[in-house]
Amino acid sequence: MKTSISVNGVEHALDVDPRRLLADVLRDDLGLTGTKVGCAHGACGSCTVHVDGVARRSCLMLAVQASERSVTTIEGVVGAADELGDLQAALWEHGGLQCGYCTPGMVMTALDVVGRGAAVEDAAVRVEMSGNLCRCTGYDRIVEAVLSVVRSRSAAS
Repeated sequence: MKTSISVNGVEHALDVDPRRLLADVLRDDLGLTGTKVGCAHGACGSCTVHVDGVARRSCLMLAVQASERSVTTIEGVVGAADELGDLQAALWEHGGLQCGYCTPGMVMTALDVVGRGAAVEDAAVRVEMSGNLCRCTGYDRIVEAVLSVVRSRSAAS
């Protein structure tokens, strides 16, 4: 099926089987391997991308459902001059990274949370991030990083 998807600001005209998942097209067809597939059931959050600015599980979405839509992957999240974005830098500074497998999904989910202003305290961040599984960090440092970005952005506004 002919489809057109904007990924990280670049239009891609694709011919995809209607049964293929967005995660597979991103990874296999477009070479964007930052999007991880951990469980393939939407339970771990490692495949999280933004579709039209909203966090979505790419392992639960068909590629054809992204037709004529804008998709942002972890590769599309950069700061000025290809530096780390503020959330990525905060995760680094707070030690919210270990093996790194969950990191792309964590970043994409956290960007959605911060962008919506959905969490400004510890408990709310934990609830918002609860759909992303991490087996290494224990979440405390991830929550600290997200809260530091919330505070930083609030102070800047």
